[in-house]
Amino acid sequence: MSSSSQVITEYGKQNIFARETPPQLVENYTSYPKEAEKTNGRWAMIGMISLLGAYVTTGQIIPGIF
Repeated sequence: MSSSSQVITEYGKQNIFARETPPQLVENYTSYPKEAEKTNGRWAMIGMISLLGAYVTTGQIIPGIF
């Protein structure tokens, strides 16, 4: 009586990573590098502004550490 939701390996152990999601293929992949570069730049700007805000409000570079 084995359950269909469990997958047992060849060594008799239960595989906790039994279900693997199938890969998804994206047809229009041409604009990905340009969009990724914009996103990384925006996150970097947000990080610099938050670092500056933390320094102005607390006087420390990383509050609680330095």
